[in-house]
Amino acid sequence: MTTTRMEAADAFIAKWRGVTASELSTAQSFALDLCRLLDVEAPHPDAEQQYMFERPVTFSHGDGSSSAGRIDLYKRGCFVLEAKKLKAPTHTKGFDDAMLRARSQAEQYARALPASEGRPPFLLVVDVGNRIELYAEFSRSGATYTPFPDPRSHRIALDELREEKIRARLRTIWTDPLALDPSRESARVTREIAARLATLARSLEAAGHRAEAVAQFLMRCLFTMFAEDVKLLPSDSFRDLLLKYADQPDTAMRMLGLLWHDMDKGGFSGAIASEVLHFNGKLFKQPDTLPLTREQVALLIEAAKAKWEHVEPAIFGTLLERALDPGERHKLGAHYTPRAYVERLVLPTVIEPLRGEWSDAHAAALTLAAEGKADEAVKTLRAFHHRLCTVKVLDPACGSGNFLYVTLEHLKRLEGEVFNALDELGYRQTGLALDGERADALGGETVDPHQLLGIELNPRAAAIAEVVLWIGYLQWHYRTRGDINPPQPVIRDFRNIENRDAVLAYDRMEYVLDERGVPVSRWDGVSMKPSPVTGEDVPDDSKRVPLERYVNPRKAAWPEADFVVGNPPFIGSKRMREALGDGYVDALQESWPEVPQATDFVMRWWHHAAALTRQGALERFGLITTNSLRQTYVRRAVEPHLTGEPPLSITFAIPDHPWVDSADGAAVRIAMTAGKRGRLLGTRLDVVEERVEADSNNDDLVVRMTSRVGCINADLSIGIDVTGAVALRANQDLCSVGMKTIGSAFQVDADRAAKLGLGSTPGLEVHIRPYLNGRDFTGTARGIFVLDFFGQDVETLREKFPAAYQYLLEYAKPERNQNRNSIFRERWWVIGHPRQQFRKATAGLSRYIATIETSKHGFFAFVPIQITPDSTLVTIAVENSAVLGTLSSSIHKTWFLAAGGLLEDRPRYNKTTCFEPFPFPIATDDQQAHLRSLAEQLDAHRKRQQAAYPDLTLTGMYNVLDKLRSGEPQTAKERVIHEQGLVSVLRQLHDEIDAAVLDAYGWGDLLPLLRVAHGNDAPADGASRDEAKRAFDEAILERLVALNTERAAEEARGLVRWLRPAFQHPIAQAAPEQAELAAGQGGDEAAAPAAAAKPLPWPKDAVAQVRAVADALAASPVALDADALATRFTARGPWKKRLPQLLDMLVALGRAREQDGRYSGR
Repeated sequence: MTTTRMEAADAFIAKWRGVTASELSTAQSFALDLCRLLDVEAPHPDAEQQYMFERPVTFSHGDGSSSAGRIDLYKRGCFVLEAKKLKAPTHTKGFDDAMLRARSQAEQYARALPASEGRPPFLLVVDVGNRIELYAEFSRSGATYTPFPDPRSHRIALDELREEKIRARLRTIWTDPLALDPSRESARVTREIAARLATLARSLEAAGHRAEAVAQFLMRCLFTMFAEDVKLLPSDSFRDLLLKYADQPDTAMRMLGLLWHDMDKGGFSGAIASEVLHFNGKLFKQPDTLPLTREQVALLIEAAKAKWEHVEPAIFGTLLERALDPGERHKLGAHYTPRAYVERLVLPTVIEPLRGEWSDAHAAALTLAAEGKADEAVKTLRAFHHRLCTVKVLDPACGSGNFLYVTLEHLKRLEGEVFNALDELGYRQTGLALDGERADALGGETVDPHQLLGIELNPRAAAIAEVVLWIGYLQWHYRTRGDINPPQPVIRDFRNIENRDAVLAYDRMEYVLDERGVPVSRWDGVSMKPSPVTGEDVPDDSKRVPLERYVNPRKAAWPEADFVVGNPPFIGSKRMREALGDGYVDALQESWPEVPQATDFVMRWWHHAAALTRQGALERFGLITTNSLRQTYVRRAVEPHLTGEPPLSITFAIPDHPWVDSADGAAVRIAMTAGKRGRLLGTRLDVVEERVEADSNNDDLVVRMTSRVGCINADLSIGIDVTGAVALRANQDLCSVGMKTIGSAFQVDADRAAKLGLGSTPGLEVHIRPYLNGRDFTGTARGIFVLDFFGQDVETLREKFPAAYQYLLEYAKPERNQNRNSIFRERWWVIGHPRQQFRKATAGLSRYIATIETSKHGFFAFVPIQITPDSTLVTIAVENSAVLGTLSSSIHKTWFLAAGGLLEDRPRYNKTTCFEPFPFPIATDDQQAHLRSLAEQLDAHRKRQQAAYPDLTLTGMYNVLDKLRSGEPQTAKERVIHEQGLVSVLRQLHDEIDAAVLDAYGWGDLLPLLRVAHGNDAPADGASRDEAKRAFDEAILERLVALNTERAAEEARGLVRWLRPAFQHPIAQAAPEQAELAAGQGGDEAAAPAAAAKPLPWPKDAVAQVRAVADALAASPVALDADALATRFTARGPWKKRLPQLLDMLVALGRAREQDGRYSGR
């Protein structure tokens, strides 16, 4: 059988070596032959498209467009295969670039697959007849696919298919790809090892040895077992030593102590008659042994038989901690946190941001290499490698080190990719170490355990964390460097794991004494006993600990780091006192007064990490919390960080995820969150399918997750991102805030206005006009007038209006003379902010639309042109009542509440974010007429009722409207407002306007949701009005953002749907039907080029240039060619020559796409 398979492999290799046919004609034949060689089923199309050639997918692009693609070979749940037939020989730049492009293309295909199918765990990139490259991503968190099994051995040359282990690996990718997840086999081995150690520990403790001494002894034993398995010690030397003296346990322990003494110093060891490396570190400084019996030596020999090189550090620490702790040992059979769970937080918090930097550096290096600047390319890669080797990651509740180890492994994987890129440039890393305080000081600068920092209160767990990191580091060393020994000393005492409290520091702890000087005690918060009544576990009140008092309590400091990631303790707020003691909780609350007391213990970690991130001390943080984070009382600790200045954004979240409580192995539900400074979008993953129980091969309960991008709120809900919406030319030059006088003398009452000549001096009515502020707008006007002599010089003012001149000279000028602004002092007779744009836009109009800048309700109304708005109002220079109707609709209100900011707790209407990007509907003539009629009725109704009842305000009317919609009972005062304002009529008008606006957009399908949200219809069984409102808001925002993108793309092509074309674009001389609300069905294409943004300075550094080009492409609503992209930047010299190469590299790395010479971001 073996001979037949070898012959088949030889035949396959002979057939395909040196084939020169094109990709299209060879890829499928190659894949079919490979299936036969691997003895797996061949592809076959079916209705569900599960396993086939040319699997169709649809790419959705940032500009709202989509395009079709086809996967060369796809097997659902297994792989995406991208095949090429390259002409360039291997080890050439052309070959490397082509394979890089193919990998990026395969990853884009994987991301384009329907969410219901999920992303497959493998990518296969094939150069037909030459090479197969393997990339994997097992966490299913949307992370980057990385070389499998590692960057050194992910490339399979054609001749390597002779090896059965290579064919077996490929066969498994076809048949059971998740079985290749290295954490699965490692988990099985690790469980076995932990069970053996627990048996031995139990035996030693039964013999009377202290638990702490047993733990230290066994940790030295286990590291020695690991050392011999990876050949840091001669093979089987530890086991042979024990076997040799199995019947002389005293001698065995003496010889073992001698071996450990020699391992600490290095040199010849008589215990094993061989040279040993210099291990150093803390582990062997005190090489104490325990007096073992023959039976216990036998148990140690059995433990030494395990495959220690396969131990999984990500779970080993937890299991080892349980094995060595008598109080925890019963939990060994309980669940532990699977590696995949840890990766789901580590990857988005630490690794993916660094991979983003790597992508920039890699693209820059490839660009420099293509320009013949190999030395600069190497320098760029080395600079990133130095960044990678100096980044610090802190877990401030590190336990036994699983988060730190997983982070270390992924940093090493990324480092391997950097080394590959350096190799491809002909560079070999030697002598890069900055100093001797590295794990690999002689072999060059490298990622090592000194970068992984931890704080842990449990001393045993802290010691285990150090061992776990060193085992993981040395495993990676031998995996990637073969049998080459690491530099000596093999392990170092970096003091990177601190054994202390991470949230509370204090001078000392004292016991609380009663009046007799006797310590006061409490239940220990842990010990339980069966209830004599129910048999259930209840607190064992006989197990008591003294009450404590903490002297000078304060916040604990954290060591400097770039990232924080971890899993702080799960203690709910109601359990904190019984678990931690009154003294500790009192000290904690005194030290962290800004954290609400009702929040869980973990929120002190979250709050501290968030504060450090906002201060710029951390780049990002990611923490596990209980899923109560979404509840109101916990959100109070989160919200101030999201709304404060500078703000924090939640960049990643899983609101509800299964987890394993490290305290007792119980299944719990948690939330994951990661944060970064700034106003940014985030990715939220939702677990939509999970298993009830883990199986022997897979501890991960999560089967499938979905992903959404948007603004993540404090309750981890996600909103549609409206911040990316761009200002539309169709709305430009129409919106302005009102005027600001800068000086109280410019505002006068009616009596003063008459004395200055209003009503008796011809022409003065143009300059002294009613002045409207926000309070006037909502209720009865105050009767205030504004003196507005903008456009008049001082001599004309004195000549034509002497009374007004004298008044301003006596009252306004002295006040202006004190102003620091020279313009205000020099032009003392002119109001401070005359809003020339408003004057220009409203010239010739009889009315304009206004709203209050900060208002709970955001109502809009027409204002006669004779009335001047003040700066508390925002104006829209449009007479068309169809525009008023649209602005008054729930559609626009949903938009402006999402797009505008807050002033204190009041929504703020901002012209830049609320009006200018808002896409108005393209209404038919009939739709416009209907909407105009409704809007005129709305405006007239409110004005009529306010005229009849001078004390009636718009705010009062809309407060009652909210009550009507909610179904809440009205107070006596509200019933009066309801009658005076005819608020039921107001409600009906708004309902009809909402329906008309939805119809104009073509979104009538959303009306049932809105009717439920507004209390007009009852919600479906099990639903609520609030749910309907959220669903409506999300759908409206999603559609408006997409429509904004579509309109921006139209405008970039020259089609602008002017809101007031006669004013905004008079050259076009638009027809009347085009001059109104989006009747702009034609718009004007001929003379409306896209507005150019102000050019940015072209960066000097190649890495920054990559980032700038990628950002420019991502920000553009339409694809750009190189010339159009060049207009986005400004610089001297021949800088534009590099643009084509940068664009080419971004396409190769999957950061951009190209079509017909035009580029867009991904």
